[in-house]
Amino acid sequence: QVQLAESGGGLVQAGGSLRLSCVASGRTFSNYGMGWFRQAPGKEREFVAAISWSGGTTMYTNSVKGRFTISRDNAKNTVYLQMNSLKPEDTAVYYCAVNKIAGISRVGTMYDSWGQGTQVTVSS
Repeated sequence: QVQLAESGGGLVQAGGSLRLSCVASGRTFSNYGMGWFRQAPGKEREFVAAISWSGGTTMYTNSVKGRFTISRDNAKNTVYLQMNSLKPEDTAVYYCAVNKIAGISRVGTMYDSWGQGTQVTVSS
């Protein structure tokens, strides 16, 4: 069992930046890939970004490429999501999740532990 705690969400104007953090405990963090997902009101949860166990491989959904950066610090059991040039359509609750394997995936069912989420609101 792994516990995940996200932080860093908030209210920001369009064009601004936020950095989300997710601290993991209860499992050897460095053995697993990590991902960020988001869910906007009235919409299904969607994949945002993923990173492999070593940080050497990353993947993004098309709508955030060039604006968001996922990274991890295995010494701190933490994964980050740097979000720049934010748009109102980025407004959602953002969740971090632990992959079942060391690699990366955009498929939610490949992740078996989820955080409680952090709200990101981008005003126009």
